[in-house]
Amino acid sequence: MAMLSIAAACITLGLKFLAYHLTGSVSLYSDALESFVNLAAAIAGLVALSIAAKPADREHPWGHEKAEYFSSGFEGALIIIAAISIVYESLHKLMHPTPMESIGWGIVISMLATAVNAGTAIALLRYAKRHDSITLEADAHHLLSDVWTSLGVAIALGLLMLLPPSWAFLDPLIAILVAINILRIGTHLLRRSADGLMDSALPDTELTQIESAIQQALPNNARHHALRTRKSGNKRFVEFKLNVPGNMTVAKSHALCDQLEAHIQQQLARCQVTIHVEPAD
Repeated sequence: MAMLSIAAACITLGLKFLAYHLTGSVSLYSDALESFVNLAAAIAGLVALSIAAKPADREHPWGHEKAEYFSSGFEGALIIIAAISIVYESLHKLMHPTPMESIGWGIVISMLATAVNAGTAIALLRYAKRHDSITLEADAHHLLSDVWTSLGVAIALGLLMLLPPSWAFLDPLIAILVAINILRIGTHLLRRSADGLMDSALPDTELTQIESAIQQALPNNARHHALRTRKSGNKRFVEFKLNVPGNMTVAKSHALCDQLEAHIQQQLARCQVTIHVEPAD
């Protein structure tokens, strides 16, 4: 799927820069630059996924899944850089306006690229949800954002075709709006990447599922506390302490832990559970 993302990014990048070259529209430039970010992010994602797929080893006993967070953070940083570049070019165009040409052809070519992006985004998002991949999910959401951006740019340029040349200043203003939109996406990706690298707790909905699973399997003479959770790539890690009666045998304590693990893993896929047993008295 990462190769699909790279192939689609190459096609859309070529089409959008062609549209920009034909028209001179800074709005289409912003759209093309976002496709360049898509390509760079897709390549980084492919590298990250290949690293994340490696099994745990002596140097990395917890596995390599966190490589995906570096890819997501890299994509977020690229998006922010692209947004700054778009704003710079837009301000330059406002101060030094130049007429646009062949707007109709530019719109047609841009829409072809948008169709490629839309199909790729839908395929990536379905695969990412199925396999819980933050890298492919980030790529998919970025592509979907690119689709809506491209549609907005095309509609705006279509309106500019109907307006007199004095309205050409709208082109760089549209590009600035595009920059603001992708800046929001970039900061979201950076924040999500930072959360993963800093071992943030699982979402509240998943914590509720864990607590519910524990309560279902927990007997009246035992209780749990000190619950800690985190996520690495598509793997979840759950740890907590379990207080049991002091006279409970090791075999019974172990069986109870197995039961608790099974209940939690029924609620959450790809979940590793660690339980520390303590005597209650």
